[in-house]
Amino acid sequence: MQTISDTSAAAAGTDLLPVLAGGAFAVSGVGVALALADVQSPLRAPFVLFFLFAGPAGGLAAVLTRLDPAARAAAAAGGAVLLDLLVAQILSSSRGLTAGGGVTAVAVITILLHLWALGRRMRRTELINPFDRTVKGIKKVRSGRFRI
Repeated sequence: MQTISDTSAAAAGTDLLPVLAGGAFAVSGVGVALALADVQSPLRAPFVLFFLFAGPAGGLAAVLTRLDPAARAAAAAGGAVLLDLLVAQILSSSRGLTAGGGVTAVAVITILLHLWALGRRMRRTELINPFDRTVKGIKKVRSGRFRI
């Protein structure tokens, strides 16, 4: 029997991605809040571990835009683990390794990665539509090949 629907499978997949990203952000935020508040909860460890992996991986994936999706996911996953290990090594060698300190350090690095990706995206004025260009007062589009 054939079912008829008004949305295609591709449209349903694109609608689901922002919902999953919002859920991941919420879980990460709860994990950071539980770690920084030093709340003893059974959800603290899994949520903090999710943040420690997903936060830097998302930041690295946002920075590595020129790679194809599979390579970007692999590089972001490996980079997230490497970043967590480097933060743990630096904090343990300075004898300042605490749960709150590690989470704070990883959160700061994650925010800096996301700001770097945002700054790179804002610098590319070729992607701005003509209406936004006129509103922002950008007269000429400067690309990498033709500098004016």
